[in-house]
Amino acid sequence: QVQLVESGGGLVQAGDSLRLSCVASGRTIGSYAMAWFRQAPGKEREFVAVVLPGNSNTQYYADSVKGRFTISRDNAKNAVYLQMNSLIPDDTAVYYCARGRLPVIITTVRITTGYDYWGQGTQVTVSS
Repeated sequence: QVQLVESGGGLVQAGDSLRLSCVASGRTIGSYAMAWFRQAPGKEREFVAVVLPGNSNTQYYADSVKGRFTISRDNAKNAVYLQMNSLIPDDTAVYYCARGRLPVIITTVRITTGYDYWGQGTQVTVSS
């Protein structure tokens, strides 16, 4: 059984930064795509960022966060991080960590069905 536990959310002001963490237990994450999604009230869960497995450390981002957010992974710690800078009120949401299915299929890394395990989420609130 895989468990993903997020932390690091909170209430911040526009322009501030936050760093989210996701620690996995039950299985190592090294072979998997690891992603962050978010869900705002009344909206569907949406893709934020993904980091692929392997030495290339390939990352993809939603256009809305490109240049402001950075995803990273530390396989030795079985952890994934999301550094969020220049936060804006539209970033307010519950942020979820997710583990990708195998094999990694590039066309599915931006959609929820490409992931089989999810964390419980951490709330990020950005005030104007």
